[in-house]
This record gives sequence, structure tokens and C-alpha cells, in this order.
Amino acid sequence: MRFHFALTLQALWTGVCQAAMQHYPAAAWGHYDVCKSQVYSDEGLTWDYMACQPEAADMTQYLKVTLDPPNITCGDPPETYCALENPYMCNNECDATTEELAHPPGLMFDTEGRNPTTFWQSTSWKKYPKPLLVNITLSWNKTIELTEDIVLTFESGRPEQMVLEKSLDYGRTWQPYQFYATDCLDAFTMEPKTVQDLTQHTLLDIICTEDYSRGYVWKNDKTVRFEIKDRFALFAGPRLHNMASLYGQLDTTKKLRDFFTITDLRIRLLRPATGATMVDENNLSRYFYAISDIKVQGRCKCNLHANSCVYDKEKLSCECEHNTTGPDCGRCKRNYQGRAWSAGSYLPIPKGTANICIPSNIGPVTRVCDNELLRCQNGGTCISNVRCSCPTGYTGLLCEKRRCESELGGCGGPDSGQAHLTPPSTSRLLLLLLLGSVLLRGVSCRPAVL
Repeated sequence: MRFHFALTLQALWTGVCQAAMQHYPAAAWGHYDVCKSQVYSDEGLTWDYMACQPEAADMTQYLKVTLDPPNITCGDPPETYCALENPYMCNNECDATTEELAHPPGLMFDTEGRNPTTFWQSTSWKKYPKPLLVNITLSWNKTIELTEDIVLTFESGRPEQMVLEKSLDYGRTWQPYQFYATDCLDAFTMEPKTVQDLTQHTLLDIICTEDYSRGYVWKNDKTVRFEIKDRFALFAGPRLHNMASLYGQLDTTKKLRDFFTITDLRIRLLRPATGATMVDENNLSRYFYAISDIKVQGRCKCNLHANSCVYDKEKLSCECEHNTTGPDCGRCKRNYQGRAWSAGSYLPIPKGTANICIPSNIGPVTRVCDNELLRCQNGGTCISNVRCSCPTGYTGLLCEKRRCESELGGCGGPDSGQAHLTPPSTSRLLLLLLLGSVLLRGVSCRPAVL
């Protein structure tokens, strides 16, 4: 019976370890990109858990775009447009029924560098003086952490009034990220500022900037930005060399962390470029919106419990580690609720703290050291009611085995220094097998010495 139990436990242990070793390579690819690695300790080969997060990526390939009003895209019916800088150059046609002349929303996210440039285009301002209003909503159905500047590239001149908004609750509520205008006081009753005016104490302030709207220079500068890196630099330095300082601030200041976290973005276009002149009511086909590219760089938010994020069935989801689960790894797995769930921590630098979920009750048995049949034996000490720390000479889940049993000659030699140990009872062996099979799935992968 004892030999059969040993073989069963060894097989379980070997299978779990091999599966884990295949799925979690020990090599590190960069900062916070490995969730755990195998290390040697006094107890043998064990797992060292670390805070981890997915690599940053182009998040526009995973979004859903919605336009409001829905019929704001040009081409239905076909329409001819004039150039903003030359009202007599009216040779640009938009026709939704012809692929070469259509400008659907998807062209805001296709590959750049094509000639001619591809872009989405709105209808013209034919209902002037009624405002030409367009909402472009980008939705991920997943929390995203921004890592680079948000960049919009316009083909028809940058809008004279625009608001960039964010949502943290999947579009139920919205907060402004930044206001843009040729005249901030006139458009939004806000003093004009730039990101350079911000400090560590005012980083979360919502500002209105005129940097991306003033001047008739649309041919030379087509971009509108929301500056993520300049805000990072307030803590990490101008060249972002001191990322440890930034990570420390993100770790300890929830409002700062939430500021760079989104589920949706909304671009509110309020007034198109007019060329810094009065609106020509006799040629309203000069005024419209056209966007050739939108860049949103970021990573899935996984609460520092995953280093990869998968896109399956049009949905992003973290591949959770540390015995966590959920789209954002936001709760402990079933049977791993021995303590309250907690997000991982960037601190201490550089590995952070994993804050793994630990096993909870195992069937009718409460905790390892609280039960008459599953107490640490032979002088072993219970650690956090999860495992036993065994004295020299003993090993096993409950310190129930003599270490010399694995040595050449066994424990029968005169120099073994250990008294004869009575084999555990059948009921205790069965409980050990149950405990071993559960704990080995999530607590550690220390090789059993039989």
C-alpha cells in the first residue's frame, strides 16, 4: 500500500511539473513579462512568483468602431468634394457603391503607406450653420492600459474644435481626456494650456490645448495627439529612464493608474477645418472630416497576474496566472480563495509582488494543520495553513517520510541515525493523496523524494 501510494504521488508530481515547465519557460524576455520561474531552495526546486503583464501592442486591431450619426460617412448618395485650400478644385468624389471611391470607417485602421492614402470621410457641411457633429467610438470590451501617445491623422485639415473622451465602464459613462480648439476660451471657456504646463501634482487635470488646431498648416502637420509619454515623463524623466519611479506611482496611486486605463475612447468632432477664414456658404463641399489613421498603443489590463492576452471570438481576455481568473484576472479561481484576491504589485522593483491566490478548503478537510489527520508530523511546522516545513531528515506533504528512504541502502543501515518510523494509516494515506493531488495543481512543484 505504501509503495503504491508513493508511485501514485510521484506520477502526479512528475506530470504536473512537466506540464508546468512546458508552459512557463524560465527565461525572462523583459521587465514584468514572466509570471513565475523555477528556482532552487532548501526544499528543492520550487516556483518563484512575480508580478507580470502582457507586452504592449497596437490595440486598433482588436477594436469595434461605431459612428454617430450612423449615416455620417460620405458616399450615400455619391458626393463631390472641393479642396479646402482651393474652392475651384472639386474633383474628389465619394461613392459608397464603388470600392475605389468609398471611404468607410475601417480605412482609419488599415495599413498606412499606401499611395494614394486611404481614409474615412464624412459627409460635407451641407446643413451649415447647423453644426457638423460626429462621434467616433472605439470599443474593446476589455480594460486597456495605454502605453503610447494616442495619435489621429487627418486628411482634410485638423478640426477646429474636438474633444477626446474615455470610458472605464464600457461606454456607460464618459469623462473628457482633453479638449482641442483654435480658441479654447471661445469654444470651451477654458484657458489654453499644453502638456508642458502640467506637473506631478496636476497631471490628472483636464486641459484644453490649441497646439493641434491653430494655423492653416494642415498640409504639413496633420496629426492630433493625446500625450501619454509626456505625462509618464513627469515621473520617469524626459527620456523615461526612471521607469521604477513611474511604476511606484502607478502602484500606489489608483487615480493615476485609472487615468491611463480605458475600455472605450470617443472622438467628438465638433467643427471642421475652415482654413482660418469665414465659412464659404456658397461652397460647403469644402468642409468635412477625413481621418487616415488612428494609433492606440497599449496592453490588456490583467492586474499584474498575466503576461499574455488572447483574442478569441472577437474578444480579448487575459491568460491568467497566480491561480486567478476572469477577463482581467480580477478574482481568485475556485478552490483558491484562502485569502482575499489582490492585484499584483510593481513593488519591490524589479520583480514586484505576485499576490497569488492560495488554496482554500479541500472538501471536508479545513486546513492542513487544523485537522487531526492532516497535521504536520515528526516535528514539522505548518506554514500559513498551506504546507509543512519539515525538519532535517524528513520530507513529504506532512513530513511523513524519512529522507533516507531515497538514499542508496535506504534507512536500514546502521549510520542512518533515524529510528524506525511506523507507516501511516490507510485513512491518512488516502487523505494525503487527496491533499497532494489538489495542492500540486496550484501551490508548488517541489519534487517529492520517495
